[in-house]
Amino acid sequence: MQVTETLSEGLKREIKIVVPAKDMESQMNERLLDAKDKVRLNGFRPGKVPIAHMRKIYGKSVMAELVNEFINEKPTEILSERGEKSATRPEITMTEDEAEAEEILTAKKDFEFSFAYEVIPTFEVKDVSKLKLTRQVVDIDDKEVEEQVQRVAESARTYETKKGKAADGDRVTMDYVGKIDGEPFDGGADNDAELVLGSGNFIPGFEEQLVGTKAGDETTVKVTFPEDYQATHLAGKDAVFDVTVKDVAAPGELTIDDELAKTLGLESADRLRQVVREQIESQYGQFTRQKIKRQILDALDNDYKIETPEGLLEVEFNNIWGQIMNDLEQAGKTFEDEETTEEEAREEYRKLAERRVRLGLVLSEIGEKAEITVSDEEMQRAIYDQVRQHPGQEQQVMDYLKNTPEAVAQLRAPLFEEKVIDHIISQASVTDQTVSKEELMADDEEDAEKKPAKKKTAAKKKAAPKKAPDAE
Repeated sequence: MQVTETLSEGLKREIKIVVPAKDMESQMNERLLDAKDKVRLNGFRPGKVPIAHMRKIYGKSVMAELVNEFINEKPTEILSERGEKSATRPEITMTEDEAEAEEILTAKKDFEFSFAYEVIPTFEVKDVSKLKLTRQVVDIDDKEVEEQVQRVAESARTYETKKGKAADGDRVTMDYVGKIDGEPFDGGADNDAELVLGSGNFIPGFEEQLVGTKAGDETTVKVTFPEDYQATHLAGKDAVFDVTVKDVAAPGELTIDDELAKTLGLESADRLRQVVREQIESQYGQFTRQKIKRQILDALDNDYKIETPEGLLEVEFNNIWGQIMNDLEQAGKTFEDEETTEEEAREEYRKLAERRVRLGLVLSEIGEKAEITVSDEEMQRAIYDQVRQHPGQEQQVMDYLKNTPEAVAQLRAPLFEEKVIDHIISQASVTDQTVSKEELMADDEEDAEKKPAKKKTAAKKKAAPKKAPDAE
């Protein structure tokens, strides 16, 4: 077998393999001999079938098996021998001429094929212990805990139907139908919906117009959806809701004590406060981790200026671009609406794709050097979580994951990345900085990982707005 490198340009490589016809024929004959005692053919006793006859019947199929084995196995072997890693699955090229293929299968012509690939760039992993990171943390005071306990307790508050008009704090039960330009819209209707007036759960202006209504009233509520409303097809639009008030109920007294805690499944009010504090700590902890991870990625982005494989870049860019186009379509907007052009947007998101690919390669190399792995138990949890997200389709999702290695790899990738981030944090020099919750949760407009452009784009995340009546 002859192996020749026919291209070495940047990260691109191409290897040509030639397997002499005599070698192919020799391997074919060996397999036919091995199969001789197992073959049962009419007119021949077991083990007495002439090789020439077996070659006539089975020769081409055996040669086809050999061809497939060479194509599937040799690229991996050669890459290992060369000490290279392919960024994507190598692209195989072989003859498509039927006459030439016939000659190969009958051992009259050498079998030739090529495979092209891009190598994962090699680079030296820098000492992560030299990284200096600032970890923003928030001191949680008792007042914030009590405020959150009060909100949690509100869910257990009892209400009693009352006569007369609804006031702030009362619970209104209603049917409603929302319309824009006289036409109902998706998510704009509900029956027996409950709303505590003054809670701020519905869009601005909705609840105030129900103050003073009573059971049996039919009224019209006029509102304007916020410009940053999460359902972008409703953002900024005027809507009219036809509302039928079915019940008005006054709130019962709410006392935060052990009895209340028990209605929430906890043994005491102290335990309730402890659970609430832990929840707040967890919420702030997510922001803390997000920001320190951003520092790490920015530092790695600055430290590693490696070339990225074009194949990986195209896959990442296509994934991002597909989401952008889907967002625009669902919002009914154009690039002009987003104060940019398609050409500018493509350039910006290609830069984001290049950053993600490069950082992915760096994190992978750091993880490999640190011998970081994702355990079977961790993968099983990830698969279970994925299956659980599709109630009623659990078996279909499980079957899909079993038969699609790429899907499982997509589940593994974020687990591996987070473990590498943990490793870097454990090795780096980390200084805690106490900040206010507003500082911690403030959005960073220069977050290159999440917002590649300063201009408004369809992919930009909105701050959580007030809800309309189930119009999500």
